[in-house]
Amino acid sequence: MRAPVYLDNHATTRVDPRVVDAMVPCFVDLFGNPGSTSHRFGHAAKRAVDESRARIAAVIGASDREIVFTSGATESNNLAIRGVAERSRAADRHLISIATEHKSVLDPLRRLARKGCSITILPVARGDDRTGRIEPERIAESIGNETRLVSVMLANNEIGTIQPIREIGRICRERGVLLHCDATQAVGKLAVRVDELDVDLMSFTAHKIYGPKGVGALYVRRAEGRVRLEPQIDGGGQEGGLRSGTLNVPGIVGFAKAIDLCEEERAHEAPRLAALRDTLYDRLVREIPGVSLNGPPLDQADRRLAGNLSCSFAGVDGEALMIAMGDLAVSSGSACTSANPEPSHVLRALGLDDDLVRASLRFGIGRFNTLEEIDFAARTIRDAVIRLRGLRDSS
Repeated sequence: MRAPVYLDNHATTRVDPRVVDAMVPCFVDLFGNPGSTSHRFGHAAKRAVDESRARIAAVIGASDREIVFTSGATESNNLAIRGVAERSRAADRHLISIATEHKSVLDPLRRLARKGCSITILPVARGDDRTGRIEPERIAESIGNETRLVSVMLANNEIGTIQPIREIGRICRERGVLLHCDATQAVGKLAVRVDELDVDLMSFTAHKIYGPKGVGALYVRRAEGRVRLEPQIDGGGQEGGLRSGTLNVPGIVGFAKAIDLCEEERAHEAPRLAALRDTLYDRLVREIPGVSLNGPPLDQADRRLAGNLSCSFAGVDGEALMIAMGDLAVSSGSACTSANPEPSHVLRALGLDDDLVRASLRFGIGRFNTLEEIDFAARTIRDAVIRLRGLRDSS
């Protein structure tokens, strides 16, 4: 009996054994509280945190003091969006985002709207363009005198679309508006440098890049005094007062090791993942009628994540297909909204009807996947689709 095959690396990733090795001493030797600086145990833990913070900052081109550790990207997104809005004057509470953002961006915006903030959610589909990419001029057209923040993710978690953040950042800088970027799916997979992107706030996390769950970060630009945030968690005043709570030392150390490994291996890992993805897609469209691609074309490497594949299988329910595939782990959309039976808001935003949205699956190909597993996945999907369509036609 073969082991299950995991192709859901956008939801989370297996922790790299090298990351585990880096974390182990933090449970045994470096177990002190980094806030307890009156003894050597606290000092040692603080030193491990400081070194990790510096390494993480260096990868994204930030300074140490611009990194705020959180429990993950969801918290980082909330701190960025709600933190800016709650610190702004009532007259400066217009926020802009796009329809394909993660729920951890859209839901805080909806909450702020109920509290009186003005929120603009821009559509991404226009005419026949269903790549999910926003045109920078749409952002420019929406910015007004009262606009305080624009929030656009760098790479989409469902369809892999890479947004033109550099151009959006330039527009926001020229207009004096803050730019927040959810870079959860991008950091470690793309070359992400905060100054080149002109972002003021950027969220990312460890468990999407072969690091541990429960630790993430928010980059907060300190230069020019541009960013002021209202803390969302009060208590001990850690992280410059922006995020109280005892720091997760093992997680932070693992985070730093994971991001270092991604930076070292990205140049050869990205083309390998793209080749595996293309092989899977070629097999699917060749062996299964009625398969369509969601998001940008696969040959546009600057517009789509290398390991991402989102497909619709006409005439098949995606949930039923996942169940029928047994030992193949994939997703029908964002893992953070899997408990919600509503069709994917991302695919809806592309203009797909509900039947096609419900017939869609997301494949996340990662570091530990092999060509043999891709072959198994293609055969498993083909057999399951044929079986389900046969059951439908006979009923």
